Amino acid sequence: MGLDLSKFNSFTFMYLFHHKCFLIFLLIFLPMIVDAQNNIPDAMAKSHTDAYVSGIKTLREFLTLPNLGSNKEHIKENLAWCQKVFTELDFKIEVLTTKEVPVLLAEKKSPDKEAKTILFYLQIDGQPFDPTEWTQEDPFVPVLKIPDGEQWKTIPWAHFVPPFPPDARIFGRSTSDSKGNVVAFITALRMMKAAGKTSQYNLKVIMDFQEELGSPTLPQAVTDNKEAFAADGMIILDGTRHVSNLPTLTYGARGILSVTLRVFGPTNPMHSGQYGNFVPNPVFALSRLIGGMKDEEGRVLIPGFYDAVQLDSQTKAILSSVPDNTEELITRIGIAKPEKIGESFQESLQYPSLNIKGISAAKIGRLATTIIPEDAIAEFDIRLVPETPAEKMIELFKNYVLQAGFHLVKDEPSAEERKNYPKLAFLSFRIGSKAYRTDMNSFLGKWVEQSMQKTFGNQYVKVRSTGGSQPISPFITTLNIPALAVNIPNPDNNIHAADENLKISNFIEGINICFALLNEEIKN
Repeated sequence: MGLDLSKFNSFTFMYLFHHKCFLIFLLIFLPMIVDAQNNIPDAMAKSHTDAYVSGIKTLREFLTLPNLGSNKEHIKENLAWCQKVFTELDFKIEVLTTKEVPVLLAEKKSPDKEAKTILFYLQIDGQPFDPTEWTQEDPFVPVLKIPDGEQWKTIPWAHFVPPFPPDARIFGRSTSDSKGNVVAFITALRMMKAAGKTSQYNLKVIMDFQEELGSPTLPQAVTDNKEAFAADGMIILDGTRHVSNLPTLTYGARGILSVTLRVFGPTNPMHSGQYGNFVPNPVFALSRLIGGMKDEEGRVLIPGFYDAVQLDSQTKAILSSVPDNTEELITRIGIAKPEKIGESFQESLQYPSLNIKGISAAKIGRLATTIIPEDAIAEFDIRLVPETPAEKMIELFKNYVLQAGFHLVKDEPSAEERKNYPKLAFLSFRIGSKAYRTDMNSFLGKWVEQSMQKTFGNQYVKVRSTGGSQPISPFITTLNIPALAVNIPNPDNNIHAADENLKISNFIEGINICFALLNEEIKN
């Protein structure tokens, strides 16, 4: 027996309250009311649980497709998989090819001709890996695990049924970066279709198959297909959550500039016994250059490096609202103290950074020989913020090397240059992703926050800018649209490293986030 609650309005309850039969009413009908209220979420919960199970199955299937962006066959297989899925979801699909590299655009229009258009960005490719570093046979064969003391215990897929263990994770390449995000979105779209729902805005989805290579053809693809990509705002389903593992919105990302600095010594390696104290070792010259780039507090000393960045009180308030714990952070990382750039972790991410990726000169260990090397090479990455574009930082870096008394050569120094210049160096630069930052009060920021508040209340984090880089600036600059990232994966996910993983609970929350966004009305 069920009770139709619609027949009991406020007038009915007030009438019963003022009569003796109210107690009788409660005794007879209260159990039915409670039962009716519980039946609704139970039905929804079952529907959603079925969707979660289906989503996990889809993710497992998708992860088995190798996805290195440098491999044409991998791209072809992943492209075909995405085409099939989005066709089944009633999207119009189009493959846009630039320099033989495809991107996939899927589109579904709203019946409302005045509706806004939201472009969702999905990364499909993953980082290369050394399988010997993984604790499973093949990183492209996903494995289920749960914590077991200090170790991880494998769970057979056949035994993995609801209710899912809260700490269960899927291990495999691209679980968090970023096929888990992709499948969370796809699962939410399938839930919409099963419920007969359509978004109240136009949907466009771009799938990038070379993000881990810096998306080298994406800027040209956007320029050549500006009308096809046209949108009012962009959601990036990529990036890791805040360390609290609360759902995270990220409104910006730093850009990246790669630098190679090569300092020259003798024409050929020289015997250190015969020529030590006579032939200068280029490692020392390079070391002096590097040593002068930062002080002991970690601040970059290259003139003008930070000059353009100014943080006002309003911005500092936004940054301080992020629930970071500095002591916990440095303990987890294993350092005594952080560098002194900004007053907090979040503030440090608002400035450009200078990092040494690697140094090479001669050999060490069992391959070491007693020689003075012919050169010493250092490779850097400079993380950019909107106030410090790559072109400006190139000039600052180049001027620093020149001010140190080096003569810059275009390639290998000539005999004449070797004779006339005691300090010889070669510099090369590669500009990667540009920095971007979206106003938190833009229509896009307000729309996404509406959805998050309905889903999580105030239990989510807003981050002004992530420290990493994302190759989506072509959309922002060429299409002139705001963008923000919705972060789903757990912060301890080992992306770009061995044993990359995704918590099942994060994946399920990701599905719920995407489902909420797809249902959220955009208010003009």
